[in-house]
Amino acid sequence: MTRDRLFLLRPGFEDPAFPGRRFYCWHCALIEGLLVSFPQLADRLDVERIAWPRPRHAVIALAGEENQSLPLLVLAVGATSPHQTGSHQGRAFIADKDAILGALSERHSFPDPHP
Repeated sequence: MTRDRLFLLRPGFEDPAFPGRRFYCWHCALIEGLLVSFPQLADRLDVERIAWPRPRHAVIALAGEENQSLPLLVLAVGATSPHQTGSHQGRAFIADKDAILGALSERHSFPDPHP
């Protein structure tokens, strides 16, 4: 059985468009905070932190070359969600931070964000 797989950018990356500066993805940092706050729930999914440069081969393999933006939640084989934003070769994924948060609540029992 496969599990949901969450792809996040490793913080502290450099972007050649901004020489001499380091960055983090704030959408990924938001989700990292949720994972750290509820470690027993985070253990229910596979989390992969990947480097910023493209091509992101691990992502391409599951979501296609056109879906490399992160964060990205790729659902387990055969799973669907009302939060999904697309699919690749029959496997559903979620490419929006708010939809990912919703799916983490729906699929993995994380608390809902306060309105």
